[in-house]
Amino acid sequence: MAVSPALDTARGVPRVHPAPPVRSRPGPAAVALAPAGLALALGLWGIRRENSMWRDESTTYQVAHRSLGEIGHLLGNADVAHGLYYLLMHAVFALWDGGLLALRLPSVLAMAAAAAGVGLLGHRLAGPRAGLVAGLVFPLAPAVQRYAQEGRSYALVSAAVVAATHLLLSAVARPRKRTWAGYAAVASLACLLHEFAILAVAAHGVALYRARVGARSGWAWGQAASVVAVVLAPLVIVSQQQAALVGWISAPGPPELLGFGALALIGLVCARGPLPARGAVPLRDLALALLILPPAALMAVSYLHPLYVDRYVLYAHVGLALLIGARLDALSRTVAAPRALAGGLAVVAVAALLPYSLQLRTPGSRLDNTLAAARAVRELGRPGDGVLFLPARRREPIMSSPEDFRGLRELALARHAIPSGTLHGIELPAPRIRARMLTAGRIVTVNDPPGQPLDDTPQERVKREVLAEHFHRCAVRDVTGMRIVLYGRAGRC
Repeated sequence: MAVSPALDTARGVPRVHPAPPVRSRPGPAAVALAPAGLALALGLWGIRRENSMWRDESTTYQVAHRSLGEIGHLLGNADVAHGLYYLLMHAVFALWDGGLLALRLPSVLAMAAAAAGVGLLGHRLAGPRAGLVAGLVFPLAPAVQRYAQEGRSYALVSAAVVAATHLLLSAVARPRKRTWAGYAAVASLACLLHEFAILAVAAHGVALYRARVGARSGWAWGQAASVVAVVLAPLVIVSQQQAALVGWISAPGPPELLGFGALALIGLVCARGPLPARGAVPLRDLALALLILPPAALMAVSYLHPLYVDRYVLYAHVGLALLIGARLDALSRTVAAPRALAGGLAVVAVAALLPYSLQLRTPGSRLDNTLAAARAVRELGRPGDGVLFLPARRREPIMSSPEDFRGLRELALARHAIPSGTLHGIELPAPRIRARMLTAGRIVTVNDPPGQPLDDTPQERVKREVLAEHFHRCAVRDVTGMRIVLYGRAGRC
């Protein structure tokens, strides 16, 4: 133990006192590796979700298993916004066709990289302890836990936004053309993975403006942002022509407003008072811009043209984690027992998040379960039965698990999804569907759950009419997000 000399005035001899304890500071390796390890552990925990897969993941799975030519054909007609992600997942499955694990592992690894990057962002903006806390907070966020385990692009977008943010800070601290070029390249990658990552680039610009970094850096950011916009423009043009695919999105309602408001309020509370500012761009300015601008902008636009879904701006949680990390680090400096504070907060966090974390790893945590629906069809159907999807977009079960439909006749399909370059295939005209349904003695149907609005197309109307007029309901199986019903002619159940 280190000591410091002092003079004992009563005896005229020196005496010693213990020196004030020095708080240990985590190094950059710990600041990166501890959050990455936590994110990896949370991502791998229950990654198969009891062998369930919901509709969006089903789309990823079946599109990624198409050939490159077939994917290109699809993207010309639908879902071009996810095109780069589908190509990446096609490469994953080409290297290792590992089913649900291969489908979700890229997201787990991307979120682990994002968590490490958040820790390092906090380190460079507010110090090692703030970085460590921020990095550990990020993968604990409920939304981050969810999308770390989904076969969609949102975890990869978050990792790319974090990497772009690091490059931005490096370019401002030490301006070089290659650093700004790297920023433009990584930001473009994020936007090509999901076009609403452009709002993160806008948030970067707001942070630079608030930090008053100077005209040179502002001009360089403007040039980089222009490059990103040019790269993204073709994707935006084509995706707008496919806007019907997001017609299911409605204007933000109370749940969306309350969710965003709660996160923004937590961030604003954490931002109050002094926070460390170790670089040209203060943590407060950068974190608040990332937390508030992307969701607020998308939400505002959505009152004119509904586009807001919280996962589209998942990377906003980076800003929240940075603010929480910096505030907790500042708080720890004001208490006598910072380790006790850290332990207490960890216990509270585990108690609060554990019920959600457990539920998140069950099939019922998602909107539906296409694999469970396919198994129910296999159990109810028998060779020679017909099969119908009501509505047609409920074809995910047969596309992701065709073996469960072996021996059944599709009564409404005119052209399969792959040769038609569509997500779900093309159905016959209503009169042809009626004629084919009347040739069947039994029909298994895959339906939306009760209470959902009915599609009012001629094809969907004729399916419902023929079933009501000529068939009896024989059996019903409810699975997460879908209802499987077996219909039969009189005496054929």
